[in-house]
This record gives sequence, C-alpha cells and structure tokens, in this order.
Amino acid sequence: MAIKERLERLGILLPSVPPPVAAYVPGVKTGDLIFTSGQLPLEGGELKYKGQVGSDLTLEEGYAAARLCALNCLAVVQSLAGDLEAVERVVKVTGYVNSAPGFAQQPQVINGASELLAELFGEAGRHARAAVGVSALPLGAAVELEIVVKLKTMC
Repeated sequence: MAIKERLERLGILLPSVPPPVAAYVPGVKTGDLIFTSGQLPLEGGELKYKGQVGSDLTLEEGYAAARLCALNCLAVVQSLAGDLEAVERVVKVTGYVNSAPGFAQQPQVINGASELLAELFGEAGRHARAAVGVSALPLGAAVELEIVVKLKTMC
C-alpha cells in the first residue's frame, strides 16, 4: 500500500512545511539522505503542545506532540524528495522531550513518532533512535524531533 493511501486510511493530511523559527532551513538533502531540522509540534502555524511533559502535560499529550512533530518532519521530507514514495527507509530519529524534574519516560513519548513512522513505512520505518530529556525547548514546546531518511536510488 502506498504511503499516500496509508495516510488517507489513518485520516492524516500531511501539513505544510512549518517555517523555521530562527536562522536555518527546514531540511537538507545531500546525496541519498535527507536530514530534517528539529520540528516542533506546530499545527496551522500554532504551537499545539507547550510545556513540560510530566507536569504541564501528560505522557499521552507528549506522545501526541511527538506524532505531530513526525508529521512536520515528513512534510519537510516530501518537500525535498518530491514524494514520500521516494523514501527507502527511515534511518534515525532524535527526539527531545521538555521534561519535568524526575520525568523519565522520554522513550514512551517519542514512541508517538516511532510508531507512526513504522505504521506508514512498515519495516522501512523502523529506525535507530535517541530520546532525550531536556529542561526547555524553543518556544516552550513539549517535544522537538528530527529525522534522517535514505532515499531510493533512481536508476
């Protein structure tokens, strides 16, 4: 099943590429790799999930924030690759969780992104990963996510 069909089946409309909040580009394509810049849980230009997971937000809200970040990353990938069907595999996901003191469930938060990528890309969506707790993120965001994907070699 095509990625577009999987998105439709899940009722997901890929967002527009969020504009950068500082002096950088949303992503870079080099050779057969795309590196996204860190994407925040922005929806319609607004920060949807703000605050620390474990105090201001629940684990479930953090999970939803990571999922939204992944969709924003995929929008960047699509803009650079032309089509998500060009993705051979998701290589690496790095997630940062704005964590309350003592909160240690960063892996479960970033599962919001990892499980979506696996659902969309199947085995090719399984990836290496880091889930890091931090005391603050840009704009007070709950989660920031970056991904690296490998593109199919076009003959």
